[in-house]
Amino acid sequence: MAERLTAREAIALVTDDFTPLSVPDRESSGSDGPIRWAGYDASRARAAASTGEDESVLHGTATIGGRPAVLVAFEFGFLGGSLGRAAGDRLVAAYGTAEERRIPLVSLVATGGSRMQEGMVALTQLQRVAAATVRLRESGVPHVAVLRDPSTGGGWATVGAGADVVLALPSAQVAFAGSRVRPQDADPAAYTAEDQWKHGHVDALVRPEELRGTLSLWLRLLSGDPAPGTGSAPSPGGPASPAPAPPPRALVDGGPPGTGWAAVSRARDPRRPRAGAYLDAYFEERAAVRGDRAGGVDPGVECGFGIHAGRVVAYAAQDGSATSPAGFRTVARLVRLADRLGIPVLTLIDTPGAANDAEAERSGAGPAIADAFAALAGARVPVTSLLIGEGGSGGALALAAPGNTWAAPDGYFSVIAPELAAAILKRPPEQAPATADQLRLRPQDLVELGVVRGIVTSEA
Repeated sequence: MAERLTAREAIALVTDDFTPLSVPDRESSGSDGPIRWAGYDASRARAAASTGEDESVLHGTATIGGRPAVLVAFEFGFLGGSLGRAAGDRLVAAYGTAEERRIPLVSLVATGGSRMQEGMVALTQLQRVAAATVRLRESGVPHVAVLRDPSTGGGWATVGAGADVVLALPSAQVAFAGSRVRPQDADPAAYTAEDQWKHGHVDALVRPEELRGTLSLWLRLLSGDPAPGTGSAPSPGGPASPAPAPPPRALVDGGPPGTGWAAVSRARDPRRPRAGAYLDAYFEERAAVRGDRAGGVDPGVECGFGIHAGRVVAYAAQDGSATSPAGFRTVARLVRLADRLGIPVLTLIDTPGAANDAEAERSGAGPAIADAFAALAGARVPVTSLLIGEGGSGGALALAAPGNTWAAPDGYFSVIAPELAAAILKRPPEQAPATADQLRLRPQDLVELGVVRGIVTSEA
């Protein structure tokens, strides 16, 4: 189990300074709260005495790594960090302040869920938080959540899971179901931060001592301003015409291949540079978003934000394996987040094609590919794509920017693999090389056909 920090300890852990915001005014609901739960006032008094806080949520402004933020911190010692009407008021006020001042929201979550002693009045706070989340997203202001122990119930399902980037402390309980309402035979691992990370609901597990630095980096990246110090979120919908990210330079020397089969062979060479090498060469710093938020992670797809030549650029990269539905959904998530924040996108294309096994079909291969196509087609920010290896059919094209796709000398794009094309045409296997020539899949062919803009070189 993770160490249970108080709200004040968590604030001190991550901030340079913290200034509380005034508490929203509200008329008293009378003795023992809105549903007259006997003993509720006494319970609140005991919680206040034991924690030194007057409610389960603290909110204020802070600086993290020299950058401004609006901060929310849950105090689990106050009635289990539960959400009631007063806590809802503070959350909505914090979201509204972040939107008004155009600075990121950081939520330090530790809650057991909605407050029973306020009945349905407490539960409806989730609707208020959801509405505030929509307004914050529409304004283009980023939200980073840190899941402490425990993060369960409606607090996880709104404040936590509703954030753009979700970090978690190792060993924290993270689940919709609280510890006392789970099935007796349930696997305890399913309710941990590690399992949520494994299944794509958490972007990173961060140790307490690394949390301030990690948050500082994320605030720089999501604000689109990599320089240390103060900064604010971009305008709603992003800049009117942000400059596109330049394509990376090639990591191999030499000219384009002489034949179609030579292009295929070079792209399939296991010694060829992969996406990781390109990302390392392109970015000075970067941080990853993980998973599709629907239970899936594709280890062959890397997504995130990085700093290149003094600018923030979002990236989505295939590593040469067949891309799963979770991979396409993660790409769509990344592109839409970058679009909301006004950050240009770079995609690296390298896949023999979309995964086509039975599990991929059951997981929604078609809808996931369609979602990736739609995310790129609908992006208002510029998208730059580089073909760095295999470009197999729609699974590769789904990551290609219309009108701004480039090719490395050891890449190829094809409507179908040459071997499969030969099989469909009832040609013997030895006809695959000739079929590759007919498909006109070489980088120079793609330029002539207008599929790519040009071939990048190894020169900076």
